[in-house]
Amino acid sequence: MGLFSFLKNAGAKLFNKKKEASPEEVRAANMEAMKKSVEDLGFEVREMFLDLQGDTVIAFGEVDTQEIKEKVILALGNVEGIATVDDRMTVEAPEPESQFYEVKSGDSLSKIAKEFYGDAMKYPVIFEANKPMLKDPNLIYPGQVLRIPPIEA
Repeated sequence: MGLFSFLKNAGAKLFNKKKEASPEEVRAANMEAMKKSVEDLGFEVREMFLDLQGDTVIAFGEVDTQEIKEKVILALGNVEGIATVDDRMTVEAPEPESQFYEVKSGDSLSKIAKEFYGDAMKYPVIFEANKPMLKDPNLIYPGQVLRIPPIEA
């Protein structure tokens, strides 16, 4: 559990900015869009509940693995308009946590793999760790946050 920071002005454009809707209607629609986005990615979160407080989303629920939990955090945080994910989810089978990395201009998955693993050819590990949010290893963008899982030496 904890707070995870994201670049507020980068990410998927999920939020609907209807001018005729009340602030509460917009907030409810945005929370529903985020929940649907997580479900559409195929992540099962039992008793999922999201609360949107300004640019922070608070996520509750239970998942089977640490990997799913981290991917849900990324799916929620890599949304335009979200600066922080307050993770209050529980994991049925806890595992070692991954590191999170914010992509910078000029980065590639191989460059990131070289930095974290000492071997640029381990970029598929990072790509696989961020599926299904990443569909192509060459399509990352500055401000995007990625999972960097631990690997055995």
